[in-house]
Amino acid sequence: MSDYQVAVVGGTHGNEFSGIQLVKQWQRRPEALSRPGLRVESLWAHPHAHEANRRYLDADLNRQFTPALLADPLQRSYEALLAKALDQQLGPKSSPKTDLIIDLHNTTSAMGPTLILLESDAWARQLAAYVKAGMPEAVILLEDSQPASDWGYLCSMAKRGVMVEVGPQPQSVLRQGILDQMATMVGLILDFASAQRLGALPPLPDEVEAFRYVDTRMLPLDEAGRPVAMVAESVDGKDFQPLEPGAAVFTYFDGRTGYLETDRTLYPHFINEAAYYNSHAAFSLAERVVLKLSE
Repeated sequence: MSDYQVAVVGGTHGNEFSGIQLVKQWQRRPEALSRPGLRVESLWAHPHAHEANRRYLDADLNRQFTPALLADPLQRSYEALLAKALDQQLGPKSSPKTDLIIDLHNTTSAMGPTLILLESDAWARQLAAYVKAGMPEAVILLEDSQPASDWGYLCSMAKRGVMVEVGPQPQSVLRQGILDQMATMVGLILDFASAQRLGALPPLPDEVEAFRYVDTRMLPLDEAGRPVAMVAESVDGKDFQPLEPGAAVFTYFDGRTGYLETDRTLYPHFINEAAYYNSHAAFSLAERVVLKLSE
């Protein structure tokens, strides 16, 4: 049986420092990532953005990996060209040689250690249960509304891809607790991949709590497209805490209050994410689900 090919990627965004620091450490000590049955490489995706202390130079690298963009010869931004090079190194997406990509990210939001899954099949449900059992504070976030290969995320180049998103951490800053949580989650994902590959998974819980992405809510804007409100203090910093229909979610600069329009309880995340301010995204919303391993 050939080894399972795994790539652990940091620095997809140049100002998210935890993944960059960990990749630098692992490149000095690759044995830290070694697991039976796996062949693991670590990769720093976008060093030039880090040198500029920016998320990206021309365009978000973590949105460049759709099949259409990768195939479009007219896409000539720095990140579009970098994506094509990475696709050749780790993909190609149409027939990937990499079995699993673990892409490492920081968020300014108080999301804690979050494992983002693009699929909810048996393998993903087992991974979620394994990580949650070893790290009870972990949050499982599903973005499975479309086939994984349709996403533009870097991790979608592999046969399977996951993202590790840990915060709160300001851009261009390191926090020891956040870095340690990221390293712990990566270790658990590798442990799972090794055990699953070798047919040696331990008994897992019958079910695991997760959150499935529903939509993203934008800040209210005026006719010129400028924000006229901010995220309410009652919501800010409370990622994955329930929001009921009609909850106060915006405070207008003129003193008014904006309320959540929904017909069910939802769970906000990426609240006040600094990287999304240019798009005026206020927060994303998810529904709580229970993943059953027997399905």
